[in-house]
Formats: sequence, C-alpha cells, structure tokens
Amino acid sequence: MTHPARGAKVGASADRKTAPPGGLSVAPEDTSSADPGTGSIDGPKYQQIADSLRLRIESGQYSVDSQLPTETELIKEFSASRNTIRDAIKALISLGLVETRPGQGTYVTRPPEPLITTLSASKATGLGGGEGAAYRFEVSGEHRIATTSGPPRVELQKATGEIAARLRVEEGTPLISRHEQRLIDGRPWSLQTSFYPRRFALQGAEKLLDDEDIDQGTVKYLQETLKLQQVGYRDWITMRAPDLNEILFFRIPRDGRIAVFEIFRTAFDQTGTPMRVTVTIFPADRNQFIVDVGDVPPVEYKVRRQDSKA
Repeated sequence: MTHPARGAKVGASADRKTAPPGGLSVAPEDTSSADPGTGSIDGPKYQQIADSLRLRIESGQYSVDSQLPTETELIKEFSASRNTIRDAIKALISLGLVETRPGQGTYVTRPPEPLITTLSASKATGLGGGEGAAYRFEVSGEHRIATTSGPPRVELQKATGEIAARLRVEEGTPLISRHEQRLIDGRPWSLQTSFYPRRFALQGAEKLLDDEDIDQGTVKYLQETLKLQQVGYRDWITMRAPDLNEILFFRIPRDGRIAVFEIFRTAFDQTGTPMRVTVTIFPADRNQFIVDVGDVPPVEYKVRRQDSKA
C-alpha cells in the first residue's frame, strides 16, 4: 500500500477550477433606480454605473491610459453615494478594465496582448504547445513571463463522465489530478488540470503525488520511470460560456460576452492506450491558436489587436 498523496487532498472534489477568494462589496443603498446611459433598469445601482462606464471604455470614449472622472465628479453625474461609486470602480477593476494609481486616480488599462499557442507537436521534441516546457518556451519567445499562482494542487479523485470516457476507464477508477492556475506577466491566463491513472503512482511514478513541479516534465518522467512513451495526442477543442469560478479568476464579464476555449488533450502511449487527459481553459480575449499540418515554415507575422495601430 502506498502512502497517501504528499500534499494531496484525499477525497477532494472533482471540480477543476479554483475560485479566487473575496468578491465585490455591494452597498445596501441605491439598489433600484435606473441610471442614465446604462440601457437597463435591472441590478443594483453600482452595477448600472459600472455598465455605463464600461460602455464608454469599450466605445473608445475613454481611451487606453486615459483617466476616468474623479470620484466627486461621478457622484455628481450619477446622483449616487460615495460607497456606490467605489463599488462601481471595484467592478471595473475586477474585469481588468481600469486600475487605480495611488495619488493619481483611476485609469483605463490596455487590453491583453493575445498569446498565440501552436497546438500541433514540435518537430524537435514531439511535445504539443500549451503545456510544460513548450508553453514556457512560447511565452518567453514573446518576451513575456509565465508564472503560476503557486505549486500544483494535487487531488485524489474518482474518474467520472468525460474524463473516464477519454481515459477509457470505468467510472470510479482512482485518478490523480494536478491543477495549475497560470499567469502571464502577472495576469490570469489559463487554468490547466491533468488527470492520470492512480496506478501510475503504485507502479513507481510517485512524484505525481507531490504538490511540486516535476522538473523534467511529466511526459519525460513517465518515460523514465514506467517506460511509458507518449507517441501522440488528440486535442478536442470546445467553446462555451465561462462558469462563475472562471469569471472570477480571469476577471471577465459575467454576461458571457467573452467565451472560453476548453481543450481536452488525450495523450497515448506506445500501445495506443490513453495515459493522461489534460484539460486547459483559455479565455478567448487573450488566446489564439495555430495548428500546423505538414512541412510548413515558421509563422512570420502576428495578428494585431483591434486597438493596435498599423
């Protein structure tokens, strides 16, 4: 019998996402009347004000790096309390639309510069983009910094639903999951969870149970310890509205106007058996993808953001 996961949560929930703590404070007053320019009478007044300011930002009335009206000016314009205005600004900050600069005021932030991920395998390594060393290489190649919010969150789970089907195992089969919250230049960028049969740890791949990074990467680690060679993978790409945890982590609007890509990567060993499933959530406002087929030259151009100047 092996030891329980070192740093793992035994019997933990199968939920793949982690909601960041906290939330928006909502003032009890000013919760009903419609506000000019919002186009809606629904929701608390702070949200109506936030929606009005958001529309001005999205239309270009408030451009990148421009300063929003002062708190006093917004109180007068919207006939709202100071707490209500502050809650509206907090809502805009949570969406990544504005930032406060001490002693200066509130300014419109620059939209995220998309990261282009090549999903097809590298000719040199055979590894696919969007994970491990290939992901870090692509980020650093753009002169950006890839980090995580902390060490991997390791959980012991039972296979259910799509994960069981993709791994071709019975529901209830013991699994190990390794979850990461990934950031680029300090901004939440993607959520990634990999699922492995727990028998791998019983057979000697005990590092899968550690809440630490595996230096050589799990693909090479499994090849070294269990002689499991990843010979290929299949990416199944879906798109959907974000759930609440994703909205909070990525700081995107709650109305679903920014969708998320959910990519299921199933890796196969030399016998054609699934050896892992990696699920990655990418918000559509900051991620683009390339799939190369055949012998093609490297990409020599980038698609500019809509707000970029030629």
